[in-house]
Amino acid sequence: QVHLVESGGGLVQPGGSLRLSCLASGLTFSIRTMAWYRQAPGKERELVAQITGIADTWYADAAKGRFTISRDIAEDTVDLQMNNLKPEDAGLYYCRAHTIVADKEGDYWGRGTQVTVSS
Repeated sequence: QVHLVESGGGLVQPGGSLRLSCLASGLTFSIRTMAWYRQAPGKERELVAQITGIADTWYADAAKGRFTISRDIAEDTVDLQMNNLKPEDAGLYYCRAHTIVADKEGDYWGRGTQVTVSS
């Protein structure tokens, strides 16, 4: 089992920045990939960025050049630095951990942190 807790959301004006953080606990040695997802009202949850255990990263097109995902394996955290925020970046941001233990895979989610981008 892995438990994830997100923090860092809030209200920011367009063009502003936020840094989201996700703290993992439990069987963190089993985590392979960590990711951030966003869910806007009335829309499906979508992948924003992900990072592997060897720091390979992937970004959604809308996040490229503005968002940076980083991971501290020793501290069991994954952060998402979001710059030049736009109203369309608003939503509930979730942290996800993909785990592998003895060839058994699992996915764990946090409860989310709200990001509002508005003037």
